[in-house]
Amino acid sequence: MELFFYSFYLYGKASLINRRQYKLEIRNIAIIAHVDHGKTTLVDHLLQQNGVFESHREVTDRHMDSMDLEKEKGITISAKNASFQYKGVKVNVIDTPGHGDFGGEVERILDMVDGAILLVDCSEGPLPQTRFVLQKALDKKLKILVCVNKIDRKDARTQEVLDEIFSLLIDLGAPEDMIDLKPLYAIGKDGKASKSVEGVEAATDLSELLDEVLEQVPPRKWKKIKTLP
Repeated sequence: MELFFYSFYLYGKASLINRRQYKLEIRNIAIIAHVDHGKTTLVDHLLQQNGVFESHREVTDRHMDSMDLEKEKGITISAKNASFQYKGVKVNVIDTPGHGDFGGEVERILDMVDGAILLVDCSEGPLPQTRFVLQKALDKKLKILVCVNKIDRKDARTQEVLDEIFSLLIDLGAPEDMIDLKPLYAIGKDGKASKSVEGVEAATDLSELLDEVLEQVPPRKWKKIKTLP
C-alpha cells in the first residue's frame, strides 16, 4: 500500500513539472463591429469550422446570442467568449456588443484581449459605434486586423469603405504600421474570407483570416512560475 501511494506521489509531481514546462500558445481576440455588420454570424462559422460542435449536432444561427432578448432583437447585449484550437494554438474569441448603449461592456472586454478584428460592412462602412470602440482599442494599443464583410452585396462599395477606414484610423491617431492597410475580405454568412476581393469567391473557409490572427496578434504573455523545491 505504501508503495502504491509513493508511486502516485511521483506521478503527480512529474505531471506538475510537465505542466510547468508546457506553454500552450494562446491568442485572445475581440470582434469590433457595428450592429448587423455580421460579427455573430462570423463567429458561428469560426466555431463550426474548427470542430467546436459535433458533426451530428444541430446548430442554430447566431449561436453566441444566447439571451432571449438578443435573439428577438438580433443584437449582442452581453459579451461572450468561445474557444477553439487552430494549428495547435488556442484562440479565444469574444463576440462583443455592437450597439452604443452597451459601450461599457465593450470597454471591459478590451482589457482581456491582445488584438481585435475590425469587421466593417462593405456598403455601410464604419459607423459611430465602430469609431467609439476602435478608439478604445487603439488607446489600449491592441493589434487591429481590418476585415471588410458582406462583399457579395449588390450595393457593395468596397474601395470607398476601405478609404473611409483609412481616414478613420488616421483621425484616431493609429500607428503607422496599422495605417498601412492589409485588409481581409469576407462573406461571413458563407463562412469564407481571403486577402483579396477576387479570392473570396474561391475560398472555402476562414483559414486565411485565422492565419492572419496567428501571425499578427501577439500571443498571450505568460507569467514566470516559480519552481517548487
